[in-house]
Order: sequence, then C-alpha cells, then structure tokens
Amino acid sequence: MRMVPQVSARVVFAGGLVAIVLGAGVVAQQRAAAAMPRVAAAFLASLTPEQRAKASFDVKSDELTRWNFVPAAQFPRSGLALREMTDPQRTLAHDLLKLGLSQRGYLQASTIMDLENLLHEIEGGKGPAGPNGWPYRDPGQYFVSIFGEPAPTGTWGWRVEGHHLSIRFVVKGSAMQVSSTPTFFGSNPAEVRQGPKTGARVLGHQEDAARTLLDALSTEQKATALIAPMPPGEIATRTTVKVDPLTPAGLMASEMTPAQRDLLVKIIEAYTGAMTDDVAVDRMQKVIAAGIEKVGFAWAGSFERGQRHHYRVQGPTFLIEHNNTQNNGNHVHSVWRDFAGDFGRDLIAEHLAAVPHRD
Repeated sequence: MRMVPQVSARVVFAGGLVAIVLGAGVVAQQRAAAAMPRVAAAFLASLTPEQRAKASFDVKSDELTRWNFVPAAQFPRSGLALREMTDPQRTLAHDLLKLGLSQRGYLQASTIMDLENLLHEIEGGKGPAGPNGWPYRDPGQYFVSIFGEPAPTGTWGWRVEGHHLSIRFVVKGSAMQVSSTPTFFGSNPAEVRQGPKTGARVLGHQEDAARTLLDALSTEQKATALIAPMPPGEIATRTTVKVDPLTPAGLMASEMTPAQRDLLVKIIEAYTGAMTDDVAVDRMQKVIAAGIEKVGFAWAGSFERGQRHHYRVQGPTFLIEHNNTQNNGNHVHSVWRDFAGDFGRDLIAEHLAAVPHRD
C-alpha cells in the first residue's frame, strides 16, 4: 500500500460527498507499519522453538499464496493454531488482528471464530476430526503464520486463517507500504436462528448495503444489473491465486444517478470499513484513482430477501464478491481481491529486485 500524498481532504462523487481524511490516513499508515513488526516480533519471541518452527516461513515461500476458507479438516493449515498457544500468546495473536482490522472488523473476525461453537452445537459434534484429532468445529483452529523476519525495515508478512476467515498482510517497513489482500470473511449461519444469539447477522451490513442500492434502481437498471437468474454456488474466484476481472460487469456507475453512485460507494465502504484506517483509505483511493464511473454492480439470483443470491462490485483495480447460496441462502462467503497486489506480489517483487539473494 503506497504512501498517499497530501491532497484535498474531500473527494466528490458526482453529487455526493465521501469524506476521506488523507492526512489522518497517512499517520495511521505509519502507526500500523511501525506497530505490526513490534507485535509480530513479540509474538515470535513468546513461542517455544517448536512453536516458532510451526509459525515461521520464508517470505518467498509458496505458503504465502496457499489459502482457503473451509474447515481445517478439509484443508489442513500450516502455522500455529490458537489452541496450541498459551493465553498470553493468544493475546499477542489477537493484537496483530486488531492492528490490521478496524474495531468493527475485529469484532466480525472474533465472532466468526466463535460461530464454530454454535456450529458444533447445531451439528451435534459431527464431522471429520481435524489435525491431531481436534474437533471438526473448533474456534481454536485458526492458524497464525509469520513470513520473514518482522522488522521496521525489510519485507515480511503475517496471516491469520481458518474456517471462514483469511486475513493477511505483507509489510515493506522501510517505505511504509502494506498489502492486505485477499481478505475473506464468511458466516455460517448468515443469520443465527436459534439460541441466545438469535437474529445476529455478522456480515448483514454487506447484504443490506447492496439491497439498498438494488431497491433504488429502476426496473431497467435492475435488468442490466441481473447477470443470471440463478446464483453461482460459490464465489467465482474461489481460491485462485491470480484473478482477472469477471464478465459481464452488470450495471456501471456511469449509468447510475448521483444518489445511486453514493449507494454504490456505501457497498464498497461495507468492506473497507472492516480494515484499519490506513488500509481503508488506501483501498478507496485506488478505487477513486481508477475511476468510480468504471465500477460495476452485478447481481445473480433472487431479488427477494431470504432467498439465495450473489453479487459483485468490480472496478479496474479490485473485485468484491458476496455469495449467500449455501444452506438455503443462510451461509455467506465474501472476499476482496486486488488484481495487481494480492499476496503482496508487488511489494515482494520490489524487495527481491532491491536486495541481492542467494539461491
């Protein structure tokens, strides 16, 4: 993520105002880039040699791009599991998450982990055992990985991943640059329908923001936005390492009224708002620089609430996918992809070009 220049503090979107405090974004970026290596180094220092061997990888390792969002029993993870840590070690792992996510994003991530307990209860503990015979549904099966050596200079990264959660950052400390994609959040159930948490919707704001725009469209605009009467059973990009823009694009922002474009921005903000301030600012700046009028909104499936549906928001630099089709439309998978910078490819390439390496 590039350092942003000191320019106008407000950006105008065709009739609407979206305030982006760029100066604050720069300061936040510097704080995050400075704090991440300190917390990651403290986490590594807290580990035993055996734990550290599990958690540590080379920043050039293929492990950096190995990812998934299914339970560990279906896709064995590398890294150190939360359940293998002491309480102080888990606190440091969560501190890393708090540095990369906003308060809302951290609450979502921790709630997604906690939903494993609910699924364990709903399913009666059924399902194949995970690593070491661990339960199929287990909030302790989220794995922390550190890539390279956390330091104020140099290039390194970290990842927290498990069922329905995949968060990663690659940090180029000397230049205060950060990459944060792919970012995956999922929720099963999408809406809790039993027990004391009935009514909870961890990712409900994603659906609500999209439906607000959908409701504001004319009949003709809805017909353009609807790319398929039946939704796909999964996000189209799945766990592909490199993704390209998807077609068809749906309804373009250039075909929307100013008020509708503002609602489109609100959908994007539903995703950027899960990230820490500097990441959110950087993502939105890239959207703006590439042209908000070039962003498309596409819908597949039923327009009726509670029915299986899928939508995507796509611009020249990014792709958002939101899929709610499993479990009769009560199971969300959502992802933000960066066409150029997923997995910190650009930062690592710059690092390798600048620093001599021996094979």
